Amino acid sequence: MDSAAYLASQMAKGFARALQQRATKLGFSPGQFPILLELWSEDGLTQKQLLERVDIEQATMANTLSRMERDGLVERRPHPSDKRAQLIFLTDKAAAIQAEAIEAAMAADTDLLKNFRSFERELLLEYIRRILENSRHL
Repeated sequence: MDSAAYLASQMAKGFARALQQRATKLGFSPGQFPILLELWSEDGLTQKQLLERVDIEQATMANTLSRMERDGLVERRPHPSDKRAQLIFLTDKAAAIQAEAIEAAMAADTDLLKNFRSFERELLLEYIRRILENSRHL
């Protein structure tokens, strides 16, 4: 229980559990949320661009995108200048749930931090940001 990495892993699992029920009602899974966030920010990215932004394994990304395509959240289109690449676009269904999905994630976050004072929450977020920055250099 003194390992930051272990505790961070447990915290991520807690967030996924807190988001799961809300996400299911909207038609996505917690694992798809980071990809949705990136595409809501900039639609029409390649799988490689998504990999760089979300920082997951190639096989995980491919499987997640296949499920999202199956569930009607994304569609793949040929890249106009690179025959080997495809662009990933949100469907109308995914675009329509953006506000509710972000609200669901914020509600999950609020549930996890419910007994924190405002300054404690801000400190925690700052510490997490520092850890993530350090992890980028490993």
